[in-house]
Amino acid sequence: MVSRYMSAPHCDRRFLAPLQTYFALRSRLPRAAAKRGRDATCRGPAKGALDAAVFVPVPAGNFRKADKRDYVKYEMPGGGMVTESGLRPIIIAGPTASGKSALAMSLAEERASCIVNADALQVYDCWQVLTARPTREDCRRVPHALYGHVDGSRRYSVGSWLRDVEAILANLRARSIRPIIVGGTGLYLTALTEGLADIPPVPPEIRAASEAVLQRHGATRLAEELARDDPATFARIDARNPARVQRAWEVLAATGRGLADWQRAPAEPVLKDWSGFVVDIDKAILNNNIQSRFKTMIEDGAVEECRQYRSAFSGERPPSARALGAAQILDYLDGRCDLAQATEAAVIATRRYAKRQRTWFRNRMADWPRVDRGAAQIAP
Repeated sequence: MVSRYMSAPHCDRRFLAPLQTYFALRSRLPRAAAKRGRDATCRGPAKGALDAAVFVPVPAGNFRKADKRDYVKYEMPGGGMVTESGLRPIIIAGPTASGKSALAMSLAEERASCIVNADALQVYDCWQVLTARPTREDCRRVPHALYGHVDGSRRYSVGSWLRDVEAILANLRARSIRPIIVGGTGLYLTALTEGLADIPPVPPEIRAASEAVLQRHGATRLAEELARDDPATFARIDARNPARVQRAWEVLAATGRGLADWQRAPAEPVLKDWSGFVVDIDKAILNNNIQSRFKTMIEDGAVEECRQYRSAFSGERPPSARALGAAQILDYLDGRCDLAQATEAAVIATRRYAKRQRTWFRNRMADWPRVDRGAAQIAP
């Protein structure tokens, strides 16, 4: 439980100590009935919200094909003295459906904080239901940032996220608002706290070549070539994640140096002073959460959301198509399976993804304190 980690690195007693009480009380509360459909989209600051709040407007059903530059929308009216006391950022990591978002909401309401997204798929404007993005009610209760601010047609890298989050953190610090960074994308969190290697951009022709191999032969061919030509990188990455394999292959082809070699170079982290932990959860409880949450997503409009996505991106699909459950529902819409089969396949894929997340946290974030959620039934 929490008490075992009070002396661990990055442990802040002021917010870790009350977690035992929080988990005990939260487990007795009924699950919130708020819908996550198109009617529950965060659109901006509500009346009565913090005047210094950071909000990212998220228009419902907005599927734009045209590329646009990275952007962060925020409102920071007024001036104010910069106060460092009590502004140390909190980072909450954990696998999908582990209850980390509910915990972030509770902490943010108690401490007048802003929740900042660290999930690679919740950044896209085309996914509200399928990525369990914050609802309109969530955004009325607590300011949120970096949710749904990226066009679904665009590539959005960890470097893009670091630039955006650095701008948000600077504005929050200037307004004396504490950020609570929450998400399950381990690469984002390690880059934020350990730094990101300064790797040159991949030329368009190299990216086109990797896409051609991926389309014709699948990620297996890229993985085989990477294992042969750059075994050090291959041993470090998740070889079952096509995006990670493709990125490593492109870096090697573009620079002649492996990704692992680039990452050995010293890097300057965006955050040096922070508190954080990983939410642990019993595997059986997590699997049950994943299944029940996906069923709720279907009820709340995930199929219709995927139908709109298919209409907007009828040709080659961008990285946003990697949203959990999207491929399976699109198969259903294309007539390759029925809805029950699509649901079962999506749940299996999500559980596998959660397993990869837990492996990352165990291997790459081993020194982060753990908060054991195994005995607490928090609705995801």
